[in-house]
Amino acid sequence: MRIDLHTHSTASDGTDSPAGLIRAASLAGLDVIAVTDHDTTAGWSEALAALPPGMRMLPGAELSCESPDGLGGTVTVHLLAYLFDPASEPLVAEQTRLRSERRRRLHRMATRMAADGFPVDPDELMAALPPDAPAGRPHLAQALMRAGVVGSVNEAFDRFLGSGGSYLLPRTDTPVERAISMIADAGGVTVLAHPFARARGPVVTPGVIADLTERGLSGVEVDHPDHDEPTRAELRGLAAGLGLVMTGSSDYHGTNKTIRLGQETTDPEQFEALVARAKPGSCPVWERQLS
Repeated sequence: MRIDLHTHSTASDGTDSPAGLIRAASLAGLDVIAVTDHDTTAGWSEALAALPPGMRMLPGAELSCESPDGLGGTVTVHLLAYLFDPASEPLVAEQTRLRSERRRRLHRMATRMAADGFPVDPDELMAALPPDAPAGRPHLAQALMRAGVVGSVNEAFDRFLGSGGSYLLPRTDTPVERAISMIADAGGVTVLAHPFARARGPVVTPGVIADLTERGLSGVEVDHPDHDEPTRAELRGLAAGLGLVMTGSSDYHGTNKTIRLGQETTDPEQFEALVARAKPGSCPVWERQLS
């Protein structure tokens, strides 16, 4: 089995529609694909309807969180959540808050760029997005590409929007301990995404991952495009010692990144171990695929 547990669609900041993502996954020879858009489950239904015979879609989301860094400060981490009840009221409320904040932040960033002479219209940028869709920096990066300011999303992040960029604005993310608890209460499981992707910026220490394991974290994303081989070996040792599931994922965003679907995959035994940690019957979208 070929299993990719971290992908994005146009429901957040990918460039493939949910149905298009499923078609691309089928062409890539995947047997299981997780749809993990940022702070939303809006793509689940369309992706499920597009599933070809023999393929399964693991329902999920990627949550933006704030975590202790293990050195006395805090750092942004991303939490992959799977198999939770999408109707859980605390979770729905928090995802709604995050999406609203993302939209306000994106408009403010675009407004600052426009004020400095960049050919970006903040109102047009926001109007082009679905009303309730998460809005992120890739949408602004795409606008800069269309205007000819940059040649790629990566260039936009490197020059303007990434860590340390002059137009990056802060946001208020969910405390990671609370996010883990909310997903567990909704019957789901959580995996820390690309935890040691140091090229992206500061990361947590191994001690933080141990603390989060005690609070209910189920796994860590080991095989990821932003992890080199020594980092993967470090994470495998850490996960084995803590009893965490080890996943592998592409973090596919369509043409927003050069990553291929299925570039990194999850071992089938690890996948089954992850699913087994979820509360049976908690996620109707998954249950329909098993019936």
